[in-house]
This record gives sequence, C-alpha cells and structure tokens, in this order.
Amino acid sequence: MHSPFPLFDPSALRALEARGTAHFDGDAFALMARAGQAGWRCVLKHWPRAMRIVVVCGPGNNGGDGYVLARHAREAGRSVTVVQAALPASALAQRACAEYQAAGGEVATFEHDIDAADLLVDALFGIGLSRAPEAQMRVAIAAINEHPAPVLALDVPSGIDAVRGSAPGVAVQADRSLQFLACHRGLRTGAALDHCGGLELAALDLPAGVFDGIAPSATAFRADALAAFFPLRPRDGHKGRNGHVLCVGGDHGSGGAILLAAQAALRCGAGLVSVATRAAHVSALLARCPEAMTHAAEDSADLAGLLDRASVIAIGPGLGQGEWGRAVLAAALAAGKPCVVDADALNLLANHAIPLPPGSILTPHPGEAARLLGCHVAEIQRDRFAAAAALRERFGCAVVLKGAGSIVQAADALPAVICAGNPGMGVGGMGDLLTGCVAALLAQGFSVRDAATAGALLHAAAGDAAALDDGERGLLPTDLLPWLRRLANPVRR
Repeated sequence: MHSPFPLFDPSALRALEARGTAHFDGDAFALMARAGQAGWRCVLKHWPRAMRIVVVCGPGNNGGDGYVLARHAREAGRSVTVVQAALPASALAQRACAEYQAAGGEVATFEHDIDAADLLVDALFGIGLSRAPEAQMRVAIAAINEHPAPVLALDVPSGIDAVRGSAPGVAVQADRSLQFLACHRGLRTGAALDHCGGLELAALDLPAGVFDGIAPSATAFRADALAAFFPLRPRDGHKGRNGHVLCVGGDHGSGGAILLAAQAALRCGAGLVSVATRAAHVSALLARCPEAMTHAAEDSADLAGLLDRASVIAIGPGLGQGEWGRAVLAAALAAGKPCVVDADALNLLANHAIPLPPGSILTPHPGEAARLLGCHVAEIQRDRFAAAAALRERFGCAVVLKGAGSIVQAADALPAVICAGNPGMGVGGMGDLLTGCVAALLAQGFSVRDAATAGALLHAAAGDAAALDDGERGLLPTDLLPWLRRLANPVRR
C-alpha cells in the first residue's frame, strides 16, 4: 500500500459491511467467514510455529471472527482453546461459536487467568467501542496484557476507540493488529499507536465497486509520499523563486531555538533566510549559520524593513512571553504576511486575541493546543482529530497538531495523519525545526495545506532516518538537518 491512502471511521466501515453483506446476497456470515480466515492467514504468516493458540472472544461479531479463526486453527492441527469473556450475543457470533464447537473445538469460560499459549488472539471488541471497558472485560484485557505470549488483535486492539485513537480505559497491547475492510483512522494517532503493534489490512477480497461513494474521514501519509511533494527544480531557478523566510525569536537565553528554525528553513530549500533576534545572539548565530542573514531586533521598530522583504514569517522559537516577545509578535502578525506560529508565540496567542494573517499555520503540541482551546491536555489527546478541527475553526488557519501521529487540518480538506516519527523526537528543539521546515515550503510556493502536510512529513521522516543511524534515545534536532536535505530531494538528476 502506497501513501497517501484513505482512512475510514466506524460509520463508513459499517456501510462497507452492509455493502459486503449485500454482495453475498444478504449472507452476513460470509463476510465473517472471510474475516476469520484472514485472521488465520495472518497467524500463519507471522507465527507459523505457534502450536498452542488461545482466542479470547467477546459477545459480538468481533468474537465471531475469533471463533472462525479458532476453527481454522484447529482444523490445521493446532491446539486451540477459545476463552469466552462473555457468551456470544449476536446471531452471527452464536453461529460461529456453534460451528467451532461442532468441529470439536473447546470453549472455556474466562476466570482470571489464561492458560499457557504460544499466541493469543484478541477478539473481544471491534470498531464500536467508545467507552471504557466494563469490569469483566477489564479483567480479561489485563490478563491478555500480562500473558507472555504475543498478541494478534482482530480489527482493533480491544479498548481502543476506532474513531478517536484514544484509550478510554484499559486496552489490549497487541503485537499486530489486522484491520478488516479498510484502514481505520483511529489506529494511526494518539494512544492507539502504543497498542496496535504492526498494522495490516485484510480487505476481504470484496470488489472495488463496494467502496464507491464511501467517503474516508482522513488521509494517511507515510515517507513514501514525499516524492510527490518535491519535484525537480527548473534548471533556470534562482534564490528569488524559492522565497524569503524571516525567523523571529530568540529572547535572552533562547538563541538556539531560532537558530534551529533558520537551519531547518535553509535545509528545506528556502532561497533566503533572515533571522531577527536579540543583539546578544547575533555573533553566535553568524558563527554557527553564516548562510542566514542575522539581525539585531531589540524592539518591534527594528523589524520594519525585515518584514517588508520577507515572503513568510516563522515566529515563536525562543520568543519568550515577556514584553519583547509580545511586541515583536504583534508587529509580525500585523505585517500581513503568512506566518508559521509556534512555541511561545502560541502561548502569547492563547492569552491575547491577535488576528492571524491569511495563509498562516499553527504548529502546537498537545500542551499548547490545550492552552489555545482553554481545556486540559487530556481532552486534546482524547480526540486529536476534533482538537485539530477546533483549532482550525477558532483561528481560521491551518494547524499541525504535533505528537504521535501528527494531524494536519487545513480548510476544506480531510485531516492528514502523519504516519512517521518516533519517540526519540520528544526532545527540546524538534518543534523549532518543524517551524523552519513548514515556513520554507510555504515560501517556495507550496499551498498552505501542502506546506503543512509535507513539512510535517519531511520532519517526521527525517527523525526516523536519523534514529536508524544511532537509535532514538539521545536523538538531537541537529541530527535531522542532513536528512531534511536528503529527503527533500527524493528525485535527483
């Protein structure tokens, strides 16, 4: 599967299920049979030597998928036990259970432990769960997580909200999750990323026409999408065609932040990069990055000529929240140029209602997003899609909501989910690089949506590439700089 690719919410997946059932002349069990068989093929692919398999089934159709898988495993000569966390309640699950038992399969009622096994299959809940699991199910999920065997989750790791990507309560920690019909949007961001393990898709061999008119609710972007954003430059290109980024920030003691933004803007292809910062930082910035035209700006009046010459303004890294930061932020936003707003500029924006120029982009992490929306971080993480949409609506500009599975929300567009990045990037200064990346692309003529999406993807992919060299722990923002350049040139003459 090449990116970008569509992501679907549970309402769309239910519509696909209905169409799949219609394709089988109304036989809904035919679809369940295919799902269970696909689960068994996944077992054979990844755990071919697993001889003792325990399938933990819930009461609904996800449990039915588990019974079908268990029947195939037993017929293949494996030692299989189905553990019922609840009796099958749906008609399809009851039929699947009956067929498993008719084939000689054993069913055990769940107590508090799970027997020895080479593999566990989670078939407790499917895509419909949006609340914390209840008492008995919490115990079953805890038992799965405490068991030493690897775990395959069918469709969704039980306890994960397939709409939002959050875990309202306890959730299964799967080693691999097999999605049915189409890719689920809730498995690509937030807490879900710590529960899914490897993701696979089983489309159940339905004809392409079944998907006609079923609208996705998000689009996923992986590193292989970068080439489409970065074509070769024309041979007669020059710096004037590639935009002028003005990086504003670096109050006393924070000059490194604005340096990182400037370096990223240069490595991502901006034709010209200027820096406006405190006078005390000018010499150090010139020594570290002579390519950036660095200027002392001790008050907002010092920005006037710089703002006139810039095509895009990157503001926030190291800005501080004092009088200097407030003054230069107001001046930068008043210039009317597209702005990439990050870090302290976001915190100032949360406390002071300042209109944003057209074409601007906000790049908050969850804490900054919570301050901008006047809520708690937990509310942001509970539904990252809704938070990104609320930020875009409130501030009237595109938003990159950073974090695991960053979400880009632009006007009149599906949210873009960035399927790249790693925990090593959770270190001070990484966001400053992103500010420079996005600003550089905006300056080069990328649309607001593409600058935000490609900038976030380029930044995350560079983090992954750098982590491959020496690991995630101890990864520094400067380690990404060579990779920003390499990945921004996926097609070379």
